[in-house]
Amino acid sequence: MTKNNPGNFFEDFRLGQVLRHATPRTVTAGDQALYTALYGARFALQSSAVFAQACGLPAAPIDDLLAFHIVFGKTVPDVSLNAVANLGYADGRFLAPVYPGDTLSAESEVVGLKANSNGKTGVVYLRSRGANQRGEAVVEYTRWVMVRKGDAAAPAPEPVLPELPAAVSAGRLAVPEGLDFSGFDFAAAGAAHRWGDYEVGERIDHGDAMTIEEAEHQLATRLYQNTARVHFNQHAESEGRFGRRIVYGGHVISLARALSFNGLGSAVKIAAINAGCHAAPSFGGDTIYAWSEVLEKLEIPGRSDLGALRLRTVAAKDLACCAFPYQAVSEEGRGGYHPAVVLDLDYTVLLPR
Repeated sequence: MTKNNPGNFFEDFRLGQVLRHATPRTVTAGDQALYTALYGARFALQSSAVFAQACGLPAAPIDDLLAFHIVFGKTVPDVSLNAVANLGYADGRFLAPVYPGDTLSAESEVVGLKANSNGKTGVVYLRSRGANQRGEAVVEYTRWVMVRKGDAAAPAPEPVLPELPAAVSAGRLAVPEGLDFSGFDFAAAGAAHRWGDYEVGERIDHGDAMTIEEAEHQLATRLYQNTARVHFNQHAESEGRFGRRIVYGGHVISLARALSFNGLGSAVKIAAINAGCHAAPSFGGDTIYAWSEVLEKLEIPGRSDLGALRLRTVAAKDLACCAFPYQAVSEEGRGGYHPAVVLDLDYTVLLPR
């Protein structure tokens, strides 16, 4: 009898099934330092304990996306080992800061299933939740992933698709306890722009770019304990669809977020992930550029010190944003994207008013 874990195939998932994921992870200052080394993020709230304390927090929290990736990584052995592609995200909320010393664990519930017409794959919808050592939820989100069938003859389940909001409303955004931007130090943040300085429809070319290195994307994915084979096994992937390893999509999200500092440096806190699509795969050697569009300005109930921006950040490979045909980015899905687009992310950030 084999003792290794072959991972779940599409026919192994059941609607309402709850998966408690293995390997709780205690986060350290070293994790944050390595994350900074990988992406070069310069947001002051996560970089400086002094800045964070001046904003009412007890210490500098780890980067919001680092917490997201650690929780995501926990889900991979149960969800994504036999995945073809991670298709999208919705209704993601960052509920509480994570500090060095906190221990994160994760569980997921299957909230939707739909077999594909080819009979070889299906789409699994999951609601995942990361919690700290006190059982407090720190991040939750829905994602959907295309998973291979292990038995092509396995009967298809009745299709069930979850109802998902187009965006997280202002009233559902979680502002960390104690966070206060009334004395926000713009000079220390390296950005002069307040919530009122941004306009709906405004587009910001973040100017800079980063090339994905094979060693770095593998190091990052291991940091999150993400075991998906497509990111590591060149021997196997040389016979696959692309002939090479695929970069973890979250690596591109973090690259785009780090690049967004140039133009959005005062947007120091991510509050929500409203939607997201990995429009095309990324590979080692790709150079990532990013631009953002302001989709909506949100007032936080009862707060005069901070507001929220709903942003759309698009990452493109090997094409500078100044040359990018913005109109070629389609809302209609994968087929309508310009071939350079690798990420289309709709998310919400907090910044001072």
